[in-house]
Amino acid sequence: MEEPIDLLGLSSQELGDVASRILPSGAGLAGQIYSRAYEKGLLDLAGLGLSPRSESAWRERFDLRLLRVLRVAREGGEDGAEKAVFGLADGGEIECVRIPMPGGRGGKSTICVSSQLGCRMACAFCETGRSGLKRNLAAAEIVAQVLTARVSLGWDCGNVVFMGMGECLDNLSEVARAVCILGDSRGLGFSMERITLCTCGPGGGIEALRALGLKRLNLSISLNAGNDEKRDALMPINRGLGLSGLASSLAAYPMRRNFVLGVNWCLLPGLNDSRTDAREAAAFCARVGRCLVNLIPYNPGSSPIARAPEEAEIERFASWLEEEGCAVRRRTSRGGSIMAGCGQLGAPRSGPNGPSQARMGLTGDGVYPRGDVQGEGAGIGGH
Repeated sequence: MEEPIDLLGLSSQELGDVASRILPSGAGLAGQIYSRAYEKGLLDLAGLGLSPRSESAWRERFDLRLLRVLRVAREGGEDGAEKAVFGLADGGEIECVRIPMPGGRGGKSTICVSSQLGCRMACAFCETGRSGLKRNLAAAEIVAQVLTARVSLGWDCGNVVFMGMGECLDNLSEVARAVCILGDSRGLGFSMERITLCTCGPGGGIEALRALGLKRLNLSISLNAGNDEKRDALMPINRGLGLSGLASSLAAYPMRRNFVLGVNWCLLPGLNDSRTDAREAAAFCARVGRCLVNLIPYNPGSSPIARAPEEAEIERFASWLEEEGCAVRRRTSRGGSIMAGCGQLGAPRSGPNGPSQARMGLTGDGVYPRGDVQGEGAGIGGH
């Protein structure tokens, strides 16, 4: 018998089409079953009037695979970040993060999801890149992160950013499918304006994304250096396309009048925080079009390449960018104490420079029970 089809890899329309093709009866209830699946995190067929034969056929041909919640860590304070480590069906582990937004929790929070198990981009400041790429995630595994976080952990997030483990444009077909499923009105119902893809800009990726025609989708680029020599050293992917090619691709990307490109700059003291760096960043932005520079303080990982910047250094660089005509948004550093900050996902669990049990929060305000989540192996389903 064929393996059941995971509902999380289908849109509601696709579920109806597939059910009509492979089920003897009951396909007309696909829309209701789909909505229930996203409300409850399970395949709920009760009370729908299905015959025993139809219900049996639904259960044989379809299922819903949430992820196993292996560990959860939380920073202290109401605005602290939370990190979940999810177990995949093949034994791999990925991480996602809930980032509270200023002014409150719940719907104003953002969930940062992973698109790959590992990453092949090997950016010098990123923990995930040190592990290399093990495999791409399927669309169902990407969607499952959001639904598992909601159902099993109570993370009711209003925004989704693809800024976790992996390079999203390196897995574009599955990421694009996941984006469309996340936006399905019968499911989680995220508007495209609430979803952001963050990329380092692999060759051809931005053009391929544009060709999909997702006009309202947000995009941000991880820049971090404004000259090729420095960006080559920090981000090896730059050696292929180069900043000139990247700027051209981004300048051609906007498909709506009010589009603003996010330009992420991880501030690394002594490496990319000089007045010249600010001037080069501004020059890149001027070539691209409307940009907002997201200034992100570096979060040292298991093998730091710099220290975390001091407040005065962040303020100084932000002021230089503004003097050069850039719109700047300072990102508050969150998650660093639990290895949940930008560039820290996928770190080893122990080691002299890695996140020890204390740093992962196994004492104090870290791993905590919430409902049925009580550490290793807890949760529902199988990411």
